[in-house]
Amino acid sequence: MQNIDDQGSSSAGAEAGEHGYRPQAVEAAAQQYWTHERAYEVTEDARRPKFYCLSMLPYPSGALHMGHVRNYTIGDVISRFQRMQGKNVLQPMGWDAFGLPAENAAIKNKTAPAAWTYRNIDNMRGQLQRMGFAYDWTREFATCRPEYYRWEQLMFTRLMKKGMAYRKNSVVNWDPVDQTVLANEQVIDGRGWRSGALVEKREIPQWFLKITDYAQELLSGLDTLPGWPDAVKTMQRNWIGRSEGLEIQFQVEGGGEPLSVFTTRPDTLMGVTFVSVAAEHPLALHAAAINERVANVLAEMKHGGVSEAELETQEKRGVDTGLKVIHPLTGEPIPVWVANFVLMGYGTGAVMAVPGHDQRDWEFAKKYGLPIKMVIVDRSVLDAVNEIQHDLAQGVGSNPMRAALRGRSMDAYDSSSAVRVVEDFERSIQEVGAYTERGIVVNSGELDGMEYAEAFEALAARFEREGKGQRRVNWRLRDWGVSRQRYWGCPIPVIYCASCGALPVPEDQLPVVLPEDVADVYSKGGGVQSPIKADPEWRKCACPQCGGAAERETDTFDTFMESSWYYARYTSPGANEQVDARANYWLPVDQYIGGIEHAILHLLYFRFYHKLMRDAGLVQSDEPATNLLCQGMVIAETFYRDNADGSKDWINPADVEIERDEKARVVGAKLKADGQSVHIGGTEKMSKSKNNGVDPQSMVDKFGADTVRLFSMFAAPPEQSLEWSEAGVEGMARFLRRFWREVTTHATQPDHPVVDPSALDAGQKALRRQLHETIQKVTDDFGRRHAFNTAIAALMELLNALGKFSDMSEQGRAVRHEALEAMVLLLNPVTPHLSHALWQVLGHPQAVLESLPWPRVDESALVRDSLTLAVQVNGKLRGTIEVPASASKDEAEALARAHPQVLAYLEGLTVRKVIVVPGKIVNIVAG
Repeated sequence: MQNIDDQGSSSAGAEAGEHGYRPQAVEAAAQQYWTHERAYEVTEDARRPKFYCLSMLPYPSGALHMGHVRNYTIGDVISRFQRMQGKNVLQPMGWDAFGLPAENAAIKNKTAPAAWTYRNIDNMRGQLQRMGFAYDWTREFATCRPEYYRWEQLMFTRLMKKGMAYRKNSVVNWDPVDQTVLANEQVIDGRGWRSGALVEKREIPQWFLKITDYAQELLSGLDTLPGWPDAVKTMQRNWIGRSEGLEIQFQVEGGGEPLSVFTTRPDTLMGVTFVSVAAEHPLALHAAAINERVANVLAEMKHGGVSEAELETQEKRGVDTGLKVIHPLTGEPIPVWVANFVLMGYGTGAVMAVPGHDQRDWEFAKKYGLPIKMVIVDRSVLDAVNEIQHDLAQGVGSNPMRAALRGRSMDAYDSSSAVRVVEDFERSIQEVGAYTERGIVVNSGELDGMEYAEAFEALAARFEREGKGQRRVNWRLRDWGVSRQRYWGCPIPVIYCASCGALPVPEDQLPVVLPEDVADVYSKGGGVQSPIKADPEWRKCACPQCGGAAERETDTFDTFMESSWYYARYTSPGANEQVDARANYWLPVDQYIGGIEHAILHLLYFRFYHKLMRDAGLVQSDEPATNLLCQGMVIAETFYRDNADGSKDWINPADVEIERDEKARVVGAKLKADGQSVHIGGTEKMSKSKNNGVDPQSMVDKFGADTVRLFSMFAAPPEQSLEWSEAGVEGMARFLRRFWREVTTHATQPDHPVVDPSALDAGQKALRRQLHETIQKVTDDFGRRHAFNTAIAALMELLNALGKFSDMSEQGRAVRHEALEAMVLLLNPVTPHLSHALWQVLGHPQAVLESLPWPRVDESALVRDSLTLAVQVNGKLRGTIEVPASASKDEAEALARAHPQVLAYLEGLTVRKVIVVPGKIVNIVAG
């Protein structure tokens, strides 16, 4: 056994071989060696294919949770596997370090967010290193450091100059407790996602990036990403939301600017009974200025958020402005209402209301007693009417025999029957709900009888000819609002001058550094007031254009800004620009890993920012990542006791003892501290609110990192939820101990002969065939399918086979040695510390396993001398036969028909046909 003390490791492998598997010693020795050898630091190498594997960077909350462990283990398994394929692999790690949690924690603890953040980073870095992840730590950065965020400030100033970054007043979700804007996705049931406060609408100045300029490219680009999950691409397509329609002008009664509305359903135009506008629309503001009732309703509408989910579910509220617009076809006056479900930021801030064919308009019309018109009918209604009219014309209604043949009663054919069919359909629209499908246009004059496409084209041509409208593509996607009103974020690099307006900070004055020593502000009860907003000295500066007194912007960037380009900075550590030429060696990312909850915001901004860098000449690729893997959640059982006030006291699983029956079924649970029973709740995502999180560090201390890694990969496919089970972790620990014993026992033999395939007997061939089938499967599972759980299951089956293989002949020992060496290598991506030690136990001086080639499949070992075929009689299994691998169909049939059990089932029957599926089955059809 090899001792590599002189290479920076220890003899832990040898000692453990003598004293049993001690994961803490094994893991410490391996990590010491990797650090000493700088094993995972990489540079560009044009001679080898590159592989960039990246897991979404963590927020430094202070401690890893099991979701982190799973995510980063997946990435590490893929990275180590790709290294063993001979690729130049980059796997970096950093910290998404800005944001509200750090600031809120600092306020609570009366400290500075920077100090809190850096302390957490130090702790979490140590935890990641304990897990043995193969990161190139020389590329590490925290996004809260000026040397990182200066480059996004530079990009922003250049986007300002191009008109891609702009400022405007915008109605936003405002959290009155966290004192900041919330994205729509951060509003849950009308409350802020962190504070739980009721969200308010506010109109404030905001900085935006023109992501809408890239809407079509973002949409089309999804078709170039076959390695992304379909679910993510569907969510992005829906969020981008391309729709084709008409923008139609409604003249305002009494004159003034016409009211523009965008609609994808111009075929319903004759069903318009009112027009709805947003509370911030100029018509609404004009009405409020002259009508106190309208003003009061608009004031009430400021409560609540602006997310689409909330708009869909909230109670419909509105007010008649008293204004009217002119219907562009009929010339009739149409009332203008303010409705709380119309947003100024979507479309034109006005919609034509067709309550007969839009459910939201229908609910609003029913509440306020507004007319509902039917202008679309289902084709089946017209078909029924036509059939009745045809029968009447043919005289079926007057002939009982012909009516009976058509299956109709006589009274179905009176002259009002066709009218009743239409009336029933219209009654449903009036009383039950809107008919929202595309159908046939009715009650619309010259449009009657047209289907959607024909009506669309007719109206588009007419309005374009008359100057009353035009075809238009509309997008659900809104420009990215990047302003946040809190302190702990990257300062937006803008200067305000009373004379010159808003100007970008000159490039030679970047970065605009956020002051980090602000603990004094919080200790004095500063609350959520941003320290840079409260500090006039920080705000003071000179106008770069006129030299006069000016002030800095005190809003900071949305933290999605930092996470939208971090992947690129990893490729260019130390570069004196955002990225340098090294980026084009590494990009795009070959494998990106993270939760599907980031499908819309992060992953959309991630793609958008990459295109900004491409257009700035910084990168050459169109998309940032070729493949995306979205791992499932980690879930665990919940336990609780009921409190007197009806609330629940959630109890951590580590504090609970499970009671099981003789079949290992859970029948109860009790608190370890007092022995009294607790209720068993559902299995849910690990969270602080349900107190069902498991501390990864405690598991590593108890079982070792390799065991935790192995369980994380074995318990479920990566894209599915993983149910935490300490019993499952213990099972993985037993497997690793068994494997350790198998290798160390074998290593005590004096020699390790080489396999001679021509000298193997049947048993030796069978084990070697299973070994190479396992190599084949694990290679495919790790490399193509990412089915780590089934790969590990195959290795467990191989170990079971080795445990039953007692052949101590020379070739028996040779086959065992080949199998154990291959298993050490195959397990290395998942259990690298154990493999590091056992490779030395097997007598190899080269310790960094990723520099070794992945085991190769010996195709000749897969060849079988004989095959086992199932034999069926009339489709039912009646036995099996062993046939030579070279047996013909006739030989297989003869052996099957001679099988004693088959003969018994064929007694008294005549064989009519025999179907032989080579290598699988013989089916005898008899009767």
